Amino acid sequence: MPWTEALLILLAGMAAGTINTIVGSGTLVTFPTLLAFGVPSVTANVSNTVGLVAGGLSGTWGYRREVRTCATELKRLAPMSFLGAVVGALLLIKLPPEAFSAIVPALILAGVLLVIFGPRLQRWAAKNQADSDSAGRRGLLAAGVFVAGIYGGYFGAAQGVLLMGLMSVLLAQPLQRLNGVKNVLGTIVNSVAALTFIIVSTQHVNWTIAGLIAVGSLIGGFIGAHFGRKLPPNVLRGFIVVIGVVAIVNLLVK
Repeated sequence: MPWTEALLILLAGMAAGTINTIVGSGTLVTFPTLLAFGVPSVTANVSNTVGLVAGGLSGTWGYRREVRTCATELKRLAPMSFLGAVVGALLLIKLPPEAFSAIVPALILAGVLLVIFGPRLQRWAAKNQADSDSAGRRGLLAAGVFVAGIYGGYFGAAQGVLLMGLMSVLLAQPLQRLNGVKNVLGTIVNSVAALTFIIVSTQHVNWTIAGLIAVGSLIGGFIGAHFGRKLPPNVLRGFIVVIGVVAIVNLLVK
């Protein structure tokens, strides 16, 4: 691999780690970069997933204070992310690449709308005395996290938008705390999917690419946590919406 190509993949991994920590859509940087260098799509997706685990770990560490305050929610939601990731990773191996092409933009759009209208929906629920910890809400959130886990294990771009949208509506927590939870759940999904790929589809892992992305995203995770935690809620919400719209456009025009 030429050093210029290696450097660009490293920088793409750094950008992806930063974006993933702040909102979650870094695959939209690394995946097209790998395709531009002629890497087959499945190999690019699998190697990218393996590499981005490092960025998830550093981003989660950067949000550790927010994560500690949401231990109860994480205990409920982490198993759903785990199971969804296994299903999604197996679907990637078994199904043709076009299988999710119709539903993915719709899922991301739903996430964007939930992020936009989340505060209003929360106020409506409070006004109507809806219990933020009711069994119905918990069940709906668990199901949504499971679906997001399937999507994350299958492809992953803008998984964070989906998670933030769901949690903005169904969890009465500040946005930065939700971002910490999102980082943990996203890291679980990426880790499970990566392990699944390594076990059942080792031939699709390009370890040079995965290693470059891992180093870059590890650095990017720390950068994203440093700056992301300082963003006011409305700015963070706006950033999520912009990234979500970019993801939809990218998926529809490719």
